[in-house]
Amino acid sequence: MKKYYSITELTREFGVSTRTLRFYEDEGLLHPERRGRTRLYRAADRRLLQEILRGRRIGFTVAEIREIVQVYKEPPGEIGQLKMMMKKIDEKREELRQKRKDIDETLAELDNAEEACLTRLVEIGVGT
Repeated sequence: MKKYYSITELTREFGVSTRTLRFYEDEGLLHPERRGRTRLYRAADRRLLQEILRGRRIGFTVAEIREIVQVYKEPPGEIGQLKMMMKKIDEKREELRQKRKDIDETLAELDNAEEACLTRLVEIGVGT
């Protein structure tokens, strides 16, 4: 396994910008080694970036990701992190279910409004 990865290698591999990597660094999620102005990412940084991006894809905020990462670094470590992750997944799933319900209700309201408009157009003798 490679010892270090450059910022360019990681941006290409994960399809993110250098600005994104710097943002995660500024947020305290990534801690590359510095050699002058050059950032060198370890294999652990690469794996962490992979997890950060996965968390973002499933809708976690940077703050939630930071919290999950922090739990891993402190007791109870991985067990605590996994339990927290499962809790966060349940919360995210419920949030998405509620959003789906809200969207379905909004779509039904739009259908009703459209039907009322069509009915009224027919009543006043305007064809659609």
